[in-house]
Amino acid sequence: MSQKTIALVEASSLKTEIPQFAIGDTVDVHTRILEGEKERIQIFNGVVIARSGTGSREMFTVRRIVAGEGVERKFPIHSPKIAKIDVKRSGVSRRAKLYYLRDRVGKAVRLREKRDEAAIAAGSAKKAAAKKAAKG
Repeated sequence: MSQKTIALVEASSLKTEIPQFAIGDTVDVHTRILEGEKERIQIFNGVVIARSGTGSREMFTVRRIVAGEGVERKFPIHSPKIAKIDVKRSGVSRRAKLYYLRDRVGKAVRLREKRDEAAIAAGSAKKAAAKKAAKG
């Protein structure tokens, strides 16, 4: 088949609204699960340790600790089984893949939080307004 035909077929299956998230971010992945005839949403939260692929084959890996044991799941970004992806926290990462977190235990697994300058400015403006209201 030609590349144009493949591109057209893939374009029809791509999602339009994908949140911006990067390696090191803590995310909640809402997945649709079928149990018999009922459908429910299950949330898998953890740190994004890898992204791979392009187009409809794009995947990301999320890692979390459950009962002292590391659990990793790979999700296709454009899958209809994924209801939504919530970014809870942005972490600072200097690597493309965070596989080194597999060897770490406890507090060593934590990543530094990425500080958003706009959010910091808004927070300091709120504090100044609160101080002014408290004085007078």
